[in-house]
Parts: sequence; structure tokens; C-alpha cells
Amino acid sequence: MGDSSVSGAAGTSDVRGNLAHLGGCTCGGCPHGAREGHRRAVAEFLSLRDEFAAGRGLPAGVAHSAFASRQWVSEELTQSAGLVAERGRAEGGAWLAGLWARTVCVVWGSVVVLLLAQALTAIGAGWSSARTGGLLAALVVGGALTAASWCHRGKGGALAPVIGEDNRLSTSRAVAAVWVLFVAYAVLVLVGRLAAASDHDERDALIAGLDLARGAGVVTVLAVVCGIAVLMRRVVGLRVLTQRLQKVRADRPRAADLLTDDSGRGTFADIQYVVIGAVALVFAAVRLARRPDQLPDLPWGLAVVVLVSAATYVAGKYAEGGRPVILSVVRSREAGDLDGPIRTGDDIEIRGAGFVPAGAQGADRLARMVVRIGAVNVRVPLVPVAGGFSNPTDAVLTVPVPVDVEAGRVEVQVVTAAGVETQGYAIDVTD
Repeated sequence: MGDSSVSGAAGTSDVRGNLAHLGGCTCGGCPHGAREGHRRAVAEFLSLRDEFAAGRGLPAGVAHSAFASRQWVSEELTQSAGLVAERGRAEGGAWLAGLWARTVCVVWGSVVVLLLAQALTAIGAGWSSARTGGLLAALVVGGALTAASWCHRGKGGALAPVIGEDNRLSTSRAVAAVWVLFVAYAVLVLVGRLAAASDHDERDALIAGLDLARGAGVVTVLAVVCGIAVLMRRVVGLRVLTQRLQKVRADRPRAADLLTDDSGRGTFADIQYVVIGAVALVFAAVRLARRPDQLPDLPWGLAVVVLVSAATYVAGKYAEGGRPVILSVVRSREAGDLDGPIRTGDDIEIRGAGFVPAGAQGADRLARMVVRIGAVNVRVPLVPVAGGFSNPTDAVLTVPVPVDVEAGRVEVQVVTAAGVETQGYAIDVTD
């Protein structure tokens, strides 16, 4: 009797555990965790979309009407896409919560690599106070980053300051953060050597190494990249509020965000800013290794190259975006239909640009698009095809004119997934 009770309780516990892990938990390695739940939801959605695109899976009650079948398919896909989005957010939250431990491992792994490099280069040359100062500076910086990771362990660890409001890695903040850490490390190296110096002349030389004349290039680059990081946050925020830029939140930050736009396409402005900044940083690191008694004297030629790259980055960010616009609205006509005016019940084709913001290509975001016809809000139906959707697209939307729209002259507006409205476009609706 006791054994059966225990086994029954264990079986009930296992069932409850499996139910609790069906895509809702946050343990990334669990086979029933957030990652697995998101993967299954995506697979089910893709299977459903392809089945509808092939004309299968329609109930008999709506198969006789093209309009009814389109609406039913759109609703089914919207519900499935909503589940995918929910699972994606759960996976993103779980990934972000576990990121702090990985950042700590990277930080201390870098410290170990530095120790090994110093030990290897000390063979034959001997251990010096500069190597001690560099190692102590790395320990201080690593400890600070570890503390920051712990304080922000639920928001990305040490990467929390460089994650933007749209949940993507910010290129401007990342570049500025790397330069700040490097300059802090360089100063700590000098501080360590100054604390260990016993000779008066050596101390004076180390203090002179902090003169602005020697580190003017590095200080200028640091000031510019930090200023750009602050400026870009302000500019992007204002452009979003004034509806001149469409921003859609990502499920989680990715390393590719540093080199791409919100849709995942590589952008020249971001790539050149990161590449040139990395080259200048490597040069400065080599100079610090060769001359650890002063701030790295970044040549003005290289500093100007970084400034030109920064100006290009800012110009590229100002050139991005733009409001969606309606260019024309026409009556959608299928083969065999007669030409005529727009009537209630007809489909209208809205042609324009910017209807699908960057990063809003997912079905859950497409399903949030609305067309306002007069006083009636019409959801844009999802029309699946093999591998994607034929409606809506960035340049063309097709929606029905509902019977609630009064005959006469009415305005048409498109509301994108980012919440940005187009200008009004007047059309005539007849009875």
C-alpha cells in the first residue's frame, strides 16, 4: 500500500512537472523549457501556414466563400503567431537572465588570457612592474564588471548598459563602453605602477605620462564616442515620439545587432564605425603594451579617421527611417470582375511605402496592422503563401471595405505595427 502511494505521488509529481515545463519555465537547458517551447511553437506555426497556403485545412463551413475562408485563415494564423510571440518573449527573458553568468565567464577568461600572455612574454625578459600593474588593473576591471553583472543579472549582466530600449544591442553604446573600459584600464595600469614606484624620478615620469599632450588623441576619441552614445539615444527617442522613425521591440539582444539594422540587414554606417573603432583600439592597446608608463599616444591621423567614421555613423542614423505613406488606393479586381467604383464589401488595394517597419516581419507583428476607413478600424488579413505572406507587404495592403462604412467621401489611414499612422487618403465609397 505504501509503495503504491509513493509511486502514485511520484507519477502525479512528474505529470505536474511536465505540465509546468511546457514552454513556460526559464531553464534554458531543459528539454521542456522556454527554448524548446519556442521551437515547438515556431514549428507548429510554419506547418499551419504552409498547410493553409496549399489550400488544406479549411473547414467545410467557410470553404465555399473566399472572403470567409480568408478571414478564418487570418484569425487562425494570428492566434498561432501570438503563441509564437509569447514563447519568444519567454525564451528571450530566460536567455537574458542567464547572460550575466556568461559575461562573467568571458571577463575572467580574458583575465586568464592576459596572465598567460604576460607569463609567456616574461620568459627571458623577466617579470616587471608594468606586468604587475597590468594584471592588477585587469583584476580591478574584472571585479567591477562582475559586480555590475550581479547587480543587473536579470537584465543582461554587464551588457545591460549597452542594451537599448528596443531590447537590441546599441552600436553607439557598445563602442563607447569599450573605449571607456580601455581608458580606465590604461589609467589603472599607471596607478598600479605609481603605487609600486620607489624612485622619485620614476614617479614623476608616470605622472607626466598622464599629461594631456601625450594622450590627446585617445581623450578626443573617448569624448566623441561617448558624446555620440548620448546623442543617439536622444535623437532616436525624439524621432520615435515625432513618428519619424518606426521602432519595434526585439525578443532579445543579439551580437549581430552591432552590425545590422532592426530587420537584420547589415548597414554600412554601423559596420564601418565598429571596424574602424576596433582597429584604433587595437593600435592603442599595442601602444599601451609598448609604453605602459603613459596614456596611449594615438596619432592624430588615426584619431581623425575615427572622427570621420563617427560622423558617418551619425549621418547614417539621421538618414534612417521615415513615416509610412499612402501613394494611392484602388479597387482590387480579380479575373472576370467588372470595372466599377469602390463599394462596401469590395477589397481595396492600398499602395505606398513603409507599411512594415524594420523588425516587424513576424506574423504576430503583421497581424497588428490596422487600416482605418472612415471611423471603422479594419484588421489587415494575413494571406499565407509558401514561405511567407502575400498580404500585408511593405508596399501593398489589401483589405475589405466593411458594410459599416458609410457611402461618400471617407479617409483611409494605415496604422503600422509600430503604432505610426500614415497621412489620410480620401476615397469615394458608393452604395
